Amino acid sequence: MSENPAALSLFAVTAPGLEALAAAELAAMGITAKAEPGGAAWEGTDEDLYSANLRLRTASRVLIRIAEFRARTFFELERHARRIPWERYVDTGRAVQLRVTCRKSRLYHEGAVAQRLMDAVERAVGTLEHAPAPRDDDADGEEDEESGEGSAQLFVVRFLHDRCTVSADTSGALLHRRGYRQAVAKAPLRETLAAALLLGSGWDGRAPLLDPMCGSGTIAIEGALIARRIAPGLAGPEERARRYAFQEWPSFDANRWARVVERAAAEVQPTAAFAIHGSDRDAGAVEAAHANAERAGVAADIELGVRPLSAITPPPGRGWLVSNPPYGLRVGEREGLRNLYSALGRVAKRELPGWTLALLSADRRLEAQVGVPFTEAIRTRNGGIPVRVVVGRVAE
Repeated sequence: MSENPAALSLFAVTAPGLEALAAAELAAMGITAKAEPGGAAWEGTDEDLYSANLRLRTASRVLIRIAEFRARTFFELERHARRIPWERYVDTGRAVQLRVTCRKSRLYHEGAVAQRLMDAVERAVGTLEHAPAPRDDDADGEEDEESGEGSAQLFVVRFLHDRCTVSADTSGALLHRRGYRQAVAKAPLRETLAAALLLGSGWDGRAPLLDPMCGSGTIAIEGALIARRIAPGLAGPEERARRYAFQEWPSFDANRWARVVERAAAEVQPTAAFAIHGSDRDAGAVEAAHANAERAGVAADIELGVRPLSAITPPPGRGWLVSNPPYGLRVGEREGLRNLYSALGRVAKRELPGWTLALLSADRRLEAQVGVPFTEAIRTRNGGIPVRVVVGRVAE
């Protein structure tokens, strides 16, 4: 914890490989954060906490560290737990979730640790509803969809080498849940990873954008949000902020939150400055993309069409082709995709000279079929699969 009691110890959780992007996003907000494994850390204020939740495009959630101590016995754990100001984060009667992990520590029984901590919470605030313990993050930082959902306040507890860190989740529903993606196509891409693909490629909304394999439209929609400077927490036709866990805290400052939302809303641009195109050969996917874009409030900013890759009609000027093409998990599937990647390369050389290509790729051999020299911008995971964001320039 910080020596300054007014400073909050905050951490934006990301999937592995996206830490630097989240730190850069925070820097754009005027917040100096340090990229660390699993996210970006900084000391800040309630306003920073509110802004980070509303504006971060690449983070899964924002945590506030509320205690850190050493404990090798349950007596020590109970003594420290009673000193935590639980009453700042939860009211009597509210549901509480505890996600506990114990590694290389004397206290290794996660259920027993959770019980001691829950007893301390009830001692501080009274009787609580015990929500089922959520699963821990999976290997690629993609948490259980139900983690932190509903009205339950989530506390994340980590024991490592007998040192215990207790953090309160400030976000509630995972931040990739913008609210617009209700219609999905096959193998949908999380909104946070779509934003990372765009930002990691260097696209900033100041050039045309094309996704010729758009599926349910996540990349194009995230692009429109970036281009119009719509904070992800304001995605929607009415640009109203979604709900966050911190709004249920006894210490919540509604006036300060209103000012944060007002400032973000004032930055929204009326239209995207450059064309954003999305297309797919699957009519059902394009229909889903239309519906999602409407819910996100950016349908007027995106031109969507049903067409094969070979028939793309790029917007004028040099721009970015950013896409998440399919990648097979089995050898036979990968071999069947060689023609698709080769076709992408042929179309790019014919229709997109001077354009930047950015792909989410799981196979270097398929990348090679495009015939564009790629460099790796990001290495992360998607649904448990190791993937890379690769970026290249089409020869003129």
